[in-house]
Amino acid sequence: MGLFDRGAKPLVKEEDVLRALRTVQDPDLHRDLVSLGMIQNVAIEGSRVSFKIVLTTPACPAREQMKSQAMAAVGALPGVGDVEVAVEATTVRTSGVPGGDRQAIEGVRNIFAVASGKGGVGKTTVSVNLAVGLSQLGARVGIVDADITGPNIPLMMGINQPPEAEGGKIIPLVSHGVKLMSIGFLVPEGTPVIWRSPLIHKAIEQFCHDVAWGELDYLIIDLPPGTGDATLTVAQSLPMAGVVIVSTPQDVALLDARKSLATFQKLEVPILGIVENMSYFLCPHCGERVDIFGHGGAEQAAEQLAVPFLGAIPLNPSIRSGGDEGMPVVVATPDAPESVAFRAVAGAVAARVSTLAMESKATVQAATRGFRVLPMVGS
Repeated sequence: MGLFDRGAKPLVKEEDVLRALRTVQDPDLHRDLVSLGMIQNVAIEGSRVSFKIVLTTPACPAREQMKSQAMAAVGALPGVGDVEVAVEATTVRTSGVPGGDRQAIEGVRNIFAVASGKGGVGKTTVSVNLAVGLSQLGARVGIVDADITGPNIPLMMGINQPPEAEGGKIIPLVSHGVKLMSIGFLVPEGTPVIWRSPLIHKAIEQFCHDVAWGELDYLIIDLPPGTGDATLTVAQSLPMAGVVIVSTPQDVALLDARKSLATFQKLEVPILGIVENMSYFLCPHCGERVDIFGHGGAEQAAEQLAVPFLGAIPLNPSIRSGGDEGMPVVVATPDAPESVAFRAVAGAVAARVSTLAMESKATVQAATRGFRVLPMVGS
């Protein structure tokens, strides 16, 4: 008789499907897909079961892992012959630190900064490859070049022309799928920007609020090195999802990175994690690995400071040449080890932003009900 009697109901029920899916966890949020509300549109037709997984970010690094685990869990149920899974994403919106003069940007779900304690560690290189990497993973991304006196985004993204305006808003330029705003688009090339702090503060605010960003999953603020006026402006005027700290392995860079991290902690900006740039060099001829600046210092610092280590980026001439030519390495050589490393960091950042946003949401919901929520495991 097969799975059905005449007019009988299917042997498998929706509650069976959901029970099976409760065994599948999001590896970053450490909770099952059902309790997270990620399972939608469960449908059962004979022996065929279909449902949708709605992720918290299109750049989810565990997308395929969760999909395959969900298919296996449901496929193991008695009476199930075929499983179809659709995967979509709705990026979780970060509320950011409340209070003060912090003002959200219309249409932007998450704002995070990329910072470094000192110059020369490749912070902007990380910013542009992180942005393009997130875009390649399916996210809608923008960059604000907050280094007003030393803008490098136009060169590294391969575009430099005056933006147009419409309806009182600046229309951001677009390169490699990423929306951009920089003072470099507004002044002649080679012209120094010699401004005092109030003008720098005003420019950053305009680049955030007077630009028609549209709908973005992530707006990246590429900060100048150090802990000066731009850092204060961003931290105190925007609802930040967090900050990525970039360092190289040597002690002098890590010393300054620690200061930068401590600054954001004092300003109540969440630390998304630390990236070790120029981590090692692989000889393209013999394959020998050389730790030119040392190796692993940033990971050790992250462990000591109890913040996530987001990944290590190798040193390679293609990264430098890509920046000089306006062709980020994740575009120029997408399968190269350095490009794979950048995309891994992009996925780690997206996962971290989602984790913090979900934790914040759970805390707010619990507070309104009078409950106390413990931190998630691994947070």
